[in-house]
Amino acid sequence: MNTMKLYDFDYDIPDSQIAQHPLHERDASRLLVLHKSTGRLEHRIFRNISDYLNPGDVLVLNDTRVVPVRLPGTKPSGGKTEITLLKELADNSWEALVKGVHEGTIIVHHGITAYVSRLEGTLARVDFDIDPPLNDPGKKNIKDYLHELGVMPLPVYIKRNAVKSDSGHYQTVYAKTDGAVAAPTAGLHFTERLINSIKKKGIMVKTVTLHVGYGTFKPVTTADLSDHKMDEEFYEISSSTADAVNAARKEGRKVVAVGPTVTRALESSSREGGEGRIIPGPGTASIFMYPGYSFSIVNTLITNFHLPKSTPMMLASAFSELSLLKKAYSIARKEGYRFYSYGDAMLIL
Repeated sequence: MNTMKLYDFDYDIPDSQIAQHPLHERDASRLLVLHKSTGRLEHRIFRNISDYLNPGDVLVLNDTRVVPVRLPGTKPSGGKTEITLLKELADNSWEALVKGVHEGTIIVHHGITAYVSRLEGTLARVDFDIDPPLNDPGKKNIKDYLHELGVMPLPVYIKRNAVKSDSGHYQTVYAKTDGAVAAPTAGLHFTERLINSIKKKGIMVKTVTLHVGYGTFKPVTTADLSDHKMDEEFYEISSSTADAVNAARKEGRKVVAVGPTVTRALESSSREGGEGRIIPGPGTASIFMYPGYSFSIVNTLITNFHLPKSTPMMLASAFSELSLLKKAYSIARKEGYRFYSYGDAMLIL
C-alpha cells in the first residue's frame, strides 16, 4: 500500500452539520452520488437509490443488531457514571469504556455491582457481581439485564442522552442478530418499503452478519497508517449470500456493499476463498483498508459521511481515491449535507 499519513484524512466540519437526530423518514435523507471514474457528483434523495442499480445486481446488508450496552451507574461517592460494554472476556467479565472511574466499585442496579480495573489507554476490565432477584434466579449474567437496564450506545458526537425512540431509530429495519455495540449506519437509510421496491426491480438483497465492535471506531493514533492495527470483528456469511456474490462477480454485475462493515466481511472472506471469491461460514475481519488497497469483491459502496481520520473514512478513500472523497466531502459541507451516524449518505459507483 502507499505510505499514507494520518493528517491526510483530516477535514473541518461545523458542529451544525453533525446530525443530532434522525430524520422522520429514513429514506428521505440526501444522497450524494460519486462516479469515481469521472469524478462527477449528483445530488439525489436516498429513496432514489435503485435508479443506479440494475436487475441481477446484489445488494448486501449487515443484519447485526445493536445491543443496549451502555449501563448507567453510581459511584460510592454518589456521583453518576456509565459503563459501555465492548467485548466479553469471560462470564460476567467485559472490556469496557468507563466514564470517570479509573479503578473501583460501581453500583449498576440493586443486586448488580461492577468492579473496575484499568487495562490500557481508555479501556477497562469490568467484572460484574450479580445477586439475581428471587423472582428470577436464572438471571445470573449481565447480558440478561441489558435490554432492561441498558441504553443505546449513541456515538459521543451526538450531544444528547439517548431517548426511547433511539431504540428504534439507531437500528436498521432488518436488524436480526444481537451483538453490535454500534449501528452499521449506512443501513439506517433503508425502509422496508424501499427494500421491497429494490427486490421488485430484480435486484438481489442478501445479508451478512458482522458485529460492529469498538475497533471500527477506535481512534487511529499512529502517524503512519501502516502501523495501525484493526481489532478483530466476528462475521458470518451464508451460502446463499456467498453464491449470489460470487456469481455476480463472475458475470460482471454490481456487488453493492451497504457500509464499511459489509465491505470488511466480504473482502476478508475473499482472502480465505482466493481468486476473488468468498466462502460461506464464520470468520473474523481485521483487515485495514486505506488508499492503495485493491478491492476483489465490492465494486459499489453505500456509505455515510465519516469522522475525520477514522478508519471508515479511510476505507471509503481507498474505494474512491482520497482526492475524490475529500472533494465530495467539501461539496457536501457547502451544500449543507448532514454528517455522521444520523446524517446523509453517499453512493460511490
